[in-house]
Formats: sequence, C-alpha cells, structure tokens
Amino acid sequence: MPIKDSFDQIAATLREARTLAVACHVRPDADAIGSIVGFARSMMMAGKTVHVLSEDGVPENLVFLPSSDLVKKSTGEALEIDVAVALDTATKERLGENTLKSFASAPILVDMDHHGTNIGYGHLNHIDVGSPATGQIIYEFLTQQVWPMDDAVRENLFAAISTDTGSFQFSSTNARTHRIVAEMMEAGLDTATLSQKLYQEHPMRRILLLKAQLNEMKVTAEGRIASWVLTQATQQSVDMLPGDTEGLIDTLRTIEGVIAAVIFEELSSGKVRVSARSKDTRLNVAKVCGLFGGGGHAMAAGARLPGPVAEAERIFLEALTNEISGIG
Repeated sequence: MPIKDSFDQIAATLREARTLAVACHVRPDADAIGSIVGFARSMMMAGKTVHVLSEDGVPENLVFLPSSDLVKKSTGEALEIDVAVALDTATKERLGENTLKSFASAPILVDMDHHGTNIGYGHLNHIDVGSPATGQIIYEFLTQQVWPMDDAVRENLFAAISTDTGSFQFSSTNARTHRIVAEMMEAGLDTATLSQKLYQEHPMRRILLLKAQLNEMKVTAEGRIASWVLTQATQQSVDMLPGDTEGLIDTLRTIEGVIAAVIFEELSSGKVRVSARSKDTRLNVAKVCGLFGGGGHAMAAGARLPGPVAEAERIFLEALTNEISGIG
C-alpha cells in the first residue's frame, strides 16, 4: 500500500517553517546527495535557513556537483529546527546516529523516498515506490508546488535521476523520467557535460578496483550469479575512498547469462556490506537481503552481515542460489 501524504500537506508544513534540516542515508550515493542538495537549495532560495547533513559527508566522486559544499558531515550537534526532512532513506536508523541527534529537536519529520521497504517513519511521509529515483520525486514536488528552481537544482536532480536509473537503462525508468529530463534540458540543463563527469572521469583508484574485481570475481549457480569479495587488503592497497565502488557491480551484471550480481565488501568493523543486483524481474534481491535484515528494491538491494567475509559470502550465496532455483 503506497504511503503518500500529499505534496500539498508537505508544502504547507515547509512554508510555515523558518529553519529546516535535510539529510540522507549513510554512505550516500548520487540520488541521496543530489536530492538533498537540490531540495535544500530550492528551500534556501525561498528564504528558509537550511542545514544540509550527511553522516558520511559527500563522496569524492560527487564533489563536482554545484552547491555540494552545502552538505556538512553530521557531528551530532543539536539543531534548533522547525522541520527535519529525510530523503532517500528507507529507515530512520539509516540516517545515522549523529544525524538523528541533530534531528532530535524537530517537532515534525518529513520522509520522502522511493524504497519499497520504507514503512513511513515520519510525521508526514511520501513514499512512491513507482518512482525510479528520489530525485524524480523531489523534481515533481518542487515543480508542482512552485518552489524556486535554478541550474544548480536541476544539475543535482539530474545526477540523482540519471544514476539511480542506471543512466536510464533500468526497468524502473518510466516515460515521465524522460519528460522530466527534457523539461530540464529545455530550461538549459547541459546533460552531456554532467554525464561526462558522472560516468567518464574516474580516479585511478577505481580503475584498480575494477582490475581486482575482474581478476577475482566468481561465477556460480550455473553461470547465473557473478560475485566479488572486496577485502580490506584490496581497499587499503588502492587507498579506496567512499564512492570509489559506485557502479562496479554493474560490470558483473553485464555478463551474459548472469541474472544476479553481488559484491561483498569487508568493513573495518568486521562486518560485511552486501550489495546485490538483479537483471531478471523474476528475481527479487530485496527478498533475499531481507533474510539478513536488509532491504531495498526488487532489482537493487543490500544488507550487512557479520564476518568473517568468507562465511558471509557462503551463506548469502546459498540463499541467493536457492531463490534463483525457484524461478527455473
């Protein structure tokens, strides 16, 4: 059942507020950063005071986005705010411990998202699982409610939409997605330059990670699963930074015959971050991740498992193989 408090209700609450805080999930991607920056900049142009927070700051690969310097790494500082806004964050806990401390004094929490596992943890919730990106929801909200929009807002929302649709390749992409991009282009958006920065300018660290992935990947389940274990040793050998792995899993997914791709990332805490992707609509990777306390979308999901990484790999691949066997 969709959870959709109306844009009118949310806009009315925001218009009454003077001071806002907006944040996204831990380990943010472009949909998260693009959404919070685009939203915050619009609110600022409308005269609001806005704190823009991210538990882990802005990944290096996204600092080129205009106004990304608005985003401050959450410190846990108590903020006096009228409304807190969580974007692209499926559960309240995924905002991060310090961000939650900064949100604590807000009398109203607004939750806007597109993840199917979001049960609506805000006082006002707009969860549109049919939207391919939270950035698309924010664009619709800003335009329908006639909030200010400039080139920087559009660039951030394009980055959000483009990346979360796999550069418009994923099945979640809809006709409205393309119309939104067309509308932004008609307003002057330079998609070619933005796409080059998003997809064609990677640091050598990322290329070295891709090299390791291609050398070490495994193909199992009769060629239907491609997976890779990203160890701490490999991360340290290339001086990996947050954001460097963005998109690597898609290389695994492109292998002919593969319908599920998985990366097992060994964390410094000893836990294992699992990222899973499907390219067969019959295979719901969120269901498999849910067995381990994770979630996400049917075609893209994740979970965190206890280490060691070899055991996490074994039990997750066993569950994924079982799920695949059920679809024939």
